[in-house]
Amino acid sequence: MTAKTAAQRVAVLSDAETATGYRLAGAEVLEATPQTAVAALERAINTGNYGLIAVDTGLIPDPVTATARVMRGRDLPILLPIPSLRDAFSTDTVDAKAYMGKLVRDTIGFDIKL
Repeated sequence: MTAKTAAQRVAVLSDAETATGYRLAGAEVLEATPQTAVAALERAINTGNYGLIAVDTGLIPDPVTATARVMRGRDLPILLPIPSLRDAFSTDTVDAKAYMGKLVRDTIGFDIKL
């Protein structure tokens, strides 16, 4: 294992409002707005410090496509799009419970009912 491999970290690219929750969970957070998100993600990629960056889709709907130029020839970091919590409670979402249920179903392949 090289020193660079050992230094790989995990981060979440999120808006300021959601960042607090990720920090409380112990995650390293990179804050951005929709206008600054792509530049912030490209900076994080270029540092070489991250093995995985979870990207709030409310900031960048398709982070892989948005950073294709910067990621060319790189294996890391892995970019993981994560659903925006804001989407669950937007005016376009009629039923937040159904929205969250769909996310669970799409992720694990079946419904969980409590």
